[in-house]
Amino acid sequence: MLTPENGIALLTLSAMEILLGIDNIIFIAILTAKLPKEQQAKARQSGIGLAVITRLMLLFGITWVMGLTKPLFAVSSIEFTGQNLILLIGGLFLLAKATYEIHHKMEEAGNDAAVLAGKTTAAFVTVIRQILILDLVFSLVSVITSVGMAKHIEIMVAAVLISAVVMLVFAGPVSSFVERHPTVKILALSFLLMIGLMLMAEGLGSHIEKGYAYFAMGFSFFVEMINQRTSARRKAAAA
Repeated sequence: MLTPENGIALLTLSAMEILLGIDNIIFIAILTAKLPKEQQAKARQSGIGLAVITRLMLLFGITWVMGLTKPLFAVSSIEFTGQNLILLIGGLFLLAKATYEIHHKMEEAGNDAAVLAGKTTAAFVTVIRQILILDLVFSLVSVITSVGMAKHIEIMVAAVLISAVVMLVFAGPVSSFVERHPTVKILALSFLLMIGLMLMAEGLGSHIEKGYAYFAMGFSFFVEMINQRTSARRKAAAA
């Protein structure tokens, strides 16, 4: 285990897990914002915990996971596997959820009573159930990628645990930041739309290089940070 090759594999896998964890954190931050303040931290921790448990279960059931890559049926020239179906359903769910949240965010502007009602009546169990659905999809992608990058399951488990610690540390600050800045929340929802489209494309057999998508997300976030900084300076100058 203590070889340069395994060390590089651990670093690479950990970076990939953290990158996939960003998607999870954004989704969890948006969903838990609907809960009362006293339940939000518990919901975030539960969501991240479920993500870790799901990944570890899939890793230890790696034979079953790899069996999901076998064709089940074909439609026209497209062969569908268990993996394709999970990605397709997960992508559709993410598209529908992100679209609903964007619509809800636009409609709630100027209606504080509706916002408060939404926050106090949101069901904890419903939020956790929605997080679990996306955890399954992201975990499946993570595990299948891990198999091609590392030879030892111990390295895969270590990478998952490292990413879990990072997610637990940053979930709270990220959630607070997204909630304080409405434009960032819309941007985050747009990211989720793009990820949903990517998952659907993967489910239909079209490979999209994720590096391009993450670069676009990073560049958009960078521009938004410049916009936030400029707005803050204008407000300070006006005051």
